[in-house]
Amino acid sequence: MLSEPLNFAVVGCGALARGQHIPNIARSKRAVLHTCCDLSEAALAECAGKWGARHTSRSWEETLRNPEVQAICLATTERLRLPVIALAAELGKPIYVEKPIAPELPILYAIQKTVRESGIPFCAGHNRRNSPAMIDAHRLFRAHMTAPKPCPWRWNREPEGRPALPSDGNASFNVRINDDWYSWKSWVFDKTQAPHGPMLFEMTHFTDLCNWFMASTPVEVFALETGMLNHAIMVRYAGGELATLNLCANGTFGYPKELYEAMGNGGIVVVDHMCEIRTAGIAGAPARQAYPFLNDRHPTIGTEGGIAGWLAKKRAACEEAAATGDPLKQFTAEPDKGHAHAIERFIDQICRGGPTVCGIDDAVMATRVAFAAIRSAQERRLVALSEV
Repeated sequence: MLSEPLNFAVVGCGALARGQHIPNIARSKRAVLHTCCDLSEAALAECAGKWGARHTSRSWEETLRNPEVQAICLATTERLRLPVIALAAELGKPIYVEKPIAPELPILYAIQKTVRESGIPFCAGHNRRNSPAMIDAHRLFRAHMTAPKPCPWRWNREPEGRPALPSDGNASFNVRINDDWYSWKSWVFDKTQAPHGPMLFEMTHFTDLCNWFMASTPVEVFALETGMLNHAIMVRYAGGELATLNLCANGTFGYPKELYEAMGNGGIVVVDHMCEIRTAGIAGAPARQAYPFLNDRHPTIGTEGGIAGWLAKKRAACEEAAATGDPLKQFTAEPDKGHAHAIERFIDQICRGGPTVCGIDDAVMATRVAFAAIRSAQERRLVALSEV
């Protein structure tokens, strides 16, 4: 078992890596930003100058073979994932891989086989599993599904003769995503770089959460898509659970992006933009709980916290953006989506034998659901998971 601090190499230093993984590793007391690897000299200069990377490289193979490098964070495009993961497996080095972990199904299964056979610690970048709000919501909901604690005011219209139904204990999970495609780069719509568009690179975040909350095996998917920007997906699970995902990329960042609702056994747990959870119908659960913001530029506004606090801060930030003509000023008080916690928990897994954060089989299943949705939207039919 490796010891801390762990020497990390980040392979692929694009916007996501420089915005999340590199600063999170650099700030961690349990990790060292040993090497940053990319083809862009400007990106490497930023990694060294701003974040203190000890070494930079343009060769991912040399980076992985460096005996001082102990763990890998892979944030390249999907097309480079398999060869990097294969070499990490050969060298026995733990690897954190951004989602989606593969661009096509044959590559996905090759990666799964490689990771399983090597036994290396593996973590997929489904960071929302590590959001403090999402962790608490998942714990509350799964506990309620396992040992229901309905509130005493639950009304049974026929207490003497209500028949039991096979679906009595089934859960449901609703996901609503409000996004703005103007914030996306043009490669998202380039079929040579992203042949499956947002249905793969964005939706896998949410298919993973559906699988995690439902704690069952997905069996069927139906999806509709309009112009790559709007998606509606339904997933049926082996135990009768249902998940619905609605992503609209014609929305606005002036309103919360993500809303999740988990329902079952007479109770509901809501995660609102990962800055607030609310519950109803679950005895003993908090009615509302707010979570700290990241990068809050307006600490004296919206001091009530939670979603109301976020909206107040966002209004102030949008007014600044309009007044100055600088759209970047709209960003403030971001919810904690779990990126930094994911790295810390992966270090736990590597150095302390902690639980797997999001392992290869979970990542493969989330990606399979996305590919089933892609096929369903293309062929306008229900697709069984066994088909992908």
